[in-house]
Amino acid sequence: MNGDMVDTEVFEAEPQHGDQGRRKHRGYLVAIILGIIFLVAAIVGIMSRFSERRALADETEQLAIATVSIVHPKVESPQEELVLPSTLQAFTESPIYARTNGYLKKWYHDIGSPVHQGELLADIETPEIDQELMQARAARDQSTAQLEIAKSSAKRWESLQKMDAVAQQETDERSSGYTQGQAALASASANVRRLEQLESFKHVYAPFAGTITRRNTDIGALINAGNSGMNQELFVVALVNPIRVYVDVPEIYAPSVRRGVNASIELPSLPGQRFTGSVARTADAIDPGTRTLRTEIDVPNSDGKLLPGSYAQVHFGVHVATTRLSVPVNALLFRSEGPRAAVVGSDGKVHLKPVVIGRDYGTDVEILGGLETSESIVLNPSDSLEEGQPVHATKESGQS
Repeated sequence: MNGDMVDTEVFEAEPQHGDQGRRKHRGYLVAIILGIIFLVAAIVGIMSRFSERRALADETEQLAIATVSIVHPKVESPQEELVLPSTLQAFTESPIYARTNGYLKKWYHDIGSPVHQGELLADIETPEIDQELMQARAARDQSTAQLEIAKSSAKRWESLQKMDAVAQQETDERSSGYTQGQAALASASANVRRLEQLESFKHVYAPFAGTITRRNTDIGALINAGNSGMNQELFVVALVNPIRVYVDVPEIYAPSVRRGVNASIELPSLPGQRFTGSVARTADAIDPGTRTLRTEIDVPNSDGKLLPGSYAQVHFGVHVATTRLSVPVNALLFRSEGPRAAVVGSDGKVHLKPVVIGRDYGTDVEILGGLETSESIVLNPSDSLEEGQPVHATKESGQS
């Protein structure tokens, strides 16, 4: 009976020991699970902070990239009115110099006087030339008389020689004297003609029909022949109908400016009036210094309104064969190496491209080379902008 009781106690004690083991096992499991939860929470927290720091770094990096406004070049119209400055010139203009020495006796036309070809402009007193001419004529008369004597003497000696009354040598000497007399007379006559021509220059005539634009002498003034030294022209005669207009056409427009092309001119002194002419000729060569084509336009001026020396603006209607672009003037960088345009490429980076500038329109400038119509140009670029710098590009309002 005691044995049965012991066995019962043993059997009753074994279940209590198993419950404790299970409870301990569950406690370990709970501790492990809690540890895993805490570890996961710690990892999630660390990753969250790392992600926030990365996002903050990315945001800071993005904020560090400059935001710029961009514009696209505008294509200019191929047909336009070309306006160029010029100066009016007389169709023919000639300074009139004296061809003989003397004193001005009288002048007949003052500035502004119209004259005809061959009309007398002034008379010059030439006392020295007059005296030389008188002396030359006297020398010619003397040579004529001596020639007559030599001629008669040669004839007599030839007659005597036929009768063998004189020697042949003496006859030859007389003949030679006659020949010398002929040469002396020819020389004297040539000197007379030379002095007569000089004396004829005492009368100053207009070489062509025109207008006296300058008179640089007065009665009693000393006149020296020629245009050297301190000598100056007596008069300036100008033909002003038609009037010449010289203009330098830029090389890009040269193919459109040909002989016969119509042009018109405007003068600030005659507002609202236009005078029409045509291209008479061009230089057919580009000046390498200015890259321009020298062009002459003839404009009728029968009423004399157009005055030589006046400033004028020449208007051409030209067609430009090449594509011309324009950009705002504040879209360019002017640096020591030349003008540059800051172009934003497809990689989002700035590329500084050299450009060739044409005419200045005020707010815009003409671009003759260096850009394409599809390119995006930074508006108001900073002076610190560098090649390859990344930027955020936004289109300027009004740009498509």
